Amino acid sequence: MSFSTLTLQPGQMALSDLRAVWQQALHIQLAPEAQAGIAASAAAIHAIVRQGDAAYGINTGFGKLARTRIPDEQLETLQRNLILSHAVGTGEPMSEATVRLVVLMKAASLARGHSGVRPVVIDTLLALLNAGISPLIPVKGSVGASGDLAPLSHMTLALMGEGDVWVRGQRVPAASALKDAGIAPLVLAAKEGLALINGTQVSTALALHGLFMAERLLEAGTVIGALCVDAAKGSDAPFDPRIHTARGQPGQIAVAAATRALLAGSQIRLSHLDNDERVQDPYSLRCQPQVMGACRDLIANAARTLLIEANAVTDNPLVFVDTNEVISGGNFHAEPVAFAADTLALAIAEIGAISERRIALLIDSTLSGLPPFLVDNPGLNSGFMIAHVTAAALASENKSHAHPASVDSLPTSANQEDHVSMATFAGRRLDEMARNTATILGIEWLAAAQGVDFHRPLVTSPRLARTHAALRERVPFYARDRLFAPDIEAALQLVLQGQAGAGQEDLCAAIWAS
Repeated sequence: MSFSTLTLQPGQMALSDLRAVWQQALHIQLAPEAQAGIAASAAAIHAIVRQGDAAYGINTGFGKLARTRIPDEQLETLQRNLILSHAVGTGEPMSEATVRLVVLMKAASLARGHSGVRPVVIDTLLALLNAGISPLIPVKGSVGASGDLAPLSHMTLALMGEGDVWVRGQRVPAASALKDAGIAPLVLAAKEGLALINGTQVSTALALHGLFMAERLLEAGTVIGALCVDAAKGSDAPFDPRIHTARGQPGQIAVAAATRALLAGSQIRLSHLDNDERVQDPYSLRCQPQVMGACRDLIANAARTLLIEANAVTDNPLVFVDTNEVISGGNFHAEPVAFAADTLALAIAEIGAISERRIALLIDSTLSGLPPFLVDNPGLNSGFMIAHVTAAALASENKSHAHPASVDSLPTSANQEDHVSMATFAGRRLDEMARNTATILGIEWLAAAQGVDFHRPLVTSPRLARTHAALRERVPFYARDRLFAPDIEAALQLVLQGQAGAGQEDLCAAIWAS
């Protein structure tokens, strides 16, 4: 198995590094300069055990049981019991792409040298990644403080040779997978179990998955929305740069610039520059920069928060070797991640909401000037009538999903952990929301391409012609009623794969550059 190599610089991962690991398996090597800090931190924990000083999670119980002192000869058992008792997740397994992010970020966090783990712990995490072994982590069971305890316990089981893992798409026992890969099962020393399961890596990985999906949706929505403007014979005047400069919102300015470039050179637009009786287009056409630009800004803000968190040390307690202190705090509380995920939910929902409105516009002949429901011989043919209903249903679902998760909290651990972030659910629901919005955009892409085809012999702009052609390679013109679900599925997959922006990479990059 041959992978590209990524050198892990603890605390210095870029968003492009995380995106690359999300997209495909890479070979990860730890930067050599991280070793000294890791070793010093582990030595500090060893000294505490040797001296017999009581320190939380090192030689005490956990949570409400923190006052219970554990004898030295039982410290390995303490850590093992911690993992076995905390591996209580439920639900479907997390995707392998998301699990790769979890394992990478946990290794990066421990390698910062504040967690007190031995180098072998980090080496074993990276060995899993490099062997293509993905721990089976149930997606439900964390409240986002005190860290993602249950899901990270399932990750840690794999290091110990317990539980199940995925290898080349097959579910197999972790013990056999480790043996086949030549990886020794990890026997946890003092504090190591706690360091592995205390942290926000699962919440952050789920939110990063949502972020990367949201980026694709924003790009797809910008391109498909421009195609829809042409299909509806909309005006390009609302995208005049002076309008957007006067307001000053960076995302709005960037989306307007992209939309202008996408529409440039359209014969359809030139055909109705003069003597068009319509004074103003509906908001779903002319306010695209205002709406999509605001979504872009939310996504960019979430990206900044999540990148900080991906590089963070979020277990507890933390070791500071310069002062020889072990200090208990609360970096495991995932409130920043919950807020970022909640704002991503807003953006994903709105990208879908405005797309659904454009579909409704296109199928309404009184607004679009196109055949009713975008099909010849309407009545005999129903065309896009119920495809729009599907889009409306999904847009409505997303409204409910967009309710902020971060405003909820339930106390746990006998009220020791009395306020929690719900960041894990905040991140988890983004996948379903993104797929809903991708389906809506896929339906709009089908509808906009259909509308453009009805304007022949006039053609759309050179840039949008690429977008039209990319769809037509998979889905032909809808001349009469046929089984429609495969068309929608094909368009959905193109959106999910980022193909709506194919050939527009320069414009898509410019959207995020400002």
